[in-house]
Amino acid sequence: SVVAAAKTLHVSQSAVSQTLQKLEGEIKCPLFTRLHKRLVPTAAGQRLFAVVEPFMADLDTCLKTLEQAKNKPFGELRIGAPTEFGKAYLPEIAAAFREQYPEVSFYLKFGDAGALLPMVEKGRLDIALVDEFLTQNPFFTNLDIYHFTPIVEEEVILACSKKYYAQWVKKDHSFENLSRQDFITFGHNDQTVKNWFRHHFGSYNRPFNMVLIVDSLQAIISAIRHHLGLGVIASHLVNEEIKKGKIIPIETSEKKIINTISMVNLQEKVPTLAEKVFSRFLEERIQSMGL
Repeated sequence: SVVAAAKTLHVSQSAVSQTLQKLEGEIKCPLFTRLHKRLVPTAAGQRLFAVVEPFMADLDTCLKTLEQAKNKPFGELRIGAPTEFGKAYLPEIAAAFREQYPEVSFYLKFGDAGALLPMVEKGRLDIALVDEFLTQNPFFTNLDIYHFTPIVEEEVILACSKKYYAQWVKKDHSFENLSRQDFITFGHNDQTVKNWFRHHFGSYNRPFNMVLIVDSLQAIISAIRHHLGLGVIASHLVNEEIKKGKIIPIETSEKKIINTISMVNLQEKVPTLAEKVFSRFLEERIQSMGL
């Protein structure tokens, strides 16, 4: 009845009646048959209720979860990361975080900076971890919209196998000799190789001979081990082989390249409680891992 509806909604009876009349006028269809002191839903009214009722129930649940998220870490966190780093560390970090905050779930997306930063910009990722070495690319023209928090530092080297070094490099680390070598590169361009040459020689005035293009650092390392050419990798991934002389890093008089993996979010975004807590947890966890 209109009387019961008005009491439930804490409004006047006339407000309920006017609202019903307005709704029926908008959809041009009667929703109730009016009997003495009560309303009987028409077939149209029942069909409309079947559509609206689940939405209202979901809306109520959604509002409750949004309220919960203000008081404790709750809901889904969408995290992006470099493929190799993400596969190696994020599942473990997510599991440890859920031990403390079991009402948080995760969506993980692995890829390079070119794929992850636009997802952050469009709101499809809450946080992304990106290699800043790879963002030294003319493609990234609007980095001012992001906030970068460094969390990991790693040495970036150009390296090859002992056999390839002895056969082709022959201790000649000049630009002329190195730029003529065969290269293994990450992704569909030679940007990492260009960045290495820009750092060590200030320029690169010739196209590089890319003999293998892959989207995996482990595949680059494997190709180096099989004497395919020179590749840009993180030194900590092959420390033991460098110590044993199986892989040879190419050194110049310039200082070493230190790549920073940074945590990235939008500059103007107000983070949720879950994002704040996870960001602190991520930094502490990475430090405890010795990264």
